[in-house]
Amino acid sequence: MKKRIGTVTIGQSPRVDVIPEITAILGSDVEIAEAGALDGLTHEEIAGMAPGKEDYVLVTRLADGTSVQVAERCITPRIHRKIDEHFESGIQLVLLLCTGEFPDFETGGLLIRPQKVLFNAVAAVAEGRRLGILTPSPEQVVQAERRWKQVGKEVRAVPSSPYIDALEQASAAARELKEWGADITVMDCIGYTGEMRRLVAEITGKPVVLARGIAARTVAELLG
Repeated sequence: MKKRIGTVTIGQSPRVDVIPEITAILGSDVEIAEAGALDGLTHEEIAGMAPGKEDYVLVTRLADGTSVQVAERCITPRIHRKIDEHFESGIQLVLLLCTGEFPDFETGGLLIRPQKVLFNAVAAVAEGRRLGILTPSPEQVVQAERRWKQVGKEVRAVPSSPYIDALEQASAAARELKEWGADITVMDCIGYTGEMRRLVAEITGKPVVLARGIAARTVAELLG
């Protein structure tokens, strides 16, 4: 009998750019039920959730492959609703497909939040080291550096979209971080792929931590 988990993207499902790599880690005996906080909304409705000057910025992907920015305050209630729907359907473990920071959710089961998993995994190995961060957009650089300065001796965040010219942007970001002297690079978005990780590792010659890999392996460990 297959094990069943739920996923919630802050964008739209299905996440054809994410789920296959997660499935490869979890194995074929795990069934994934997808949901998206922006499912069923039009581009006009989503545009109304665009971040303002003081907002915490999130970047995600729509079902048509479009990359969009949304404000955390707009998307959080919709994320919570989708998580609840999974648990109400009988699913016991839900993986949030985002490394953004959100308020704590009251849930009816086990919720895996990649931001917390990623942060604590990196904190365990990065003390006293120079930490390079890939983040999807220039608008996220300041908030990324604020978060990761709690961990690294020195931190530099570089924008690199996982959705637009992704390999070219990852390559340029990796070269910048290599020149700066990053000891470890954190790819701080679920949208970054294994291929992008391999490219960044090849260019920097240093360890690289991929958010989706850490998250999926945590789920695999919990499933047993």
